[in-house]
Amino acid sequence: MKWKLTHVAALGALLAAACFLAAAAPAPAGNASPQLAALDNLSPGNWEVRYRPDNTRDSVCVRTGRELIQIRHGPLNCGQFVVEATADRATIHYTCRGHGYGRTQLRRENNRLVQIESQGIFDGSPFQFSAEARRVGSCTR
Repeated sequence: MKWKLTHVAALGALLAAACFLAAAAPAPAGNASPQLAALDNLSPGNWEVRYRPDNTRDSVCVRTGRELIQIRHGPLNCGQFVVEATADRATIHYTCRGHGYGRTQLRRENNRLVQIESQGIFDGSPFQFSAEARRVGSCTR
């Protein structure tokens, strides 16, 4: 019986490691494109991001919707792995070589309103936030 339990434990550890490595690895080209209907349907323009609970605000120019995935890491070129994607929800893990990583969950309420939960590490410091992003107009750039 002991032999079987150690093999089961080893197999479990291997599967856990494989899942972790798959989530941490940069996504192959094209992984994010067809799978993010929740973001593809957002209205382009200037979006205001309101962080909870302190109500601080940021502005993001949204062209494709994917700008909302890695708000804390900005325009860094990060590898992304789609964990979950439906018509109204998306969960993406991303890794920014040399700058950290994050995991963002987005819930599209409509084409002009999105709820965001994100956490990770940015340049050695942990972050976690909840926010609401709302389209407020056209991009000024």
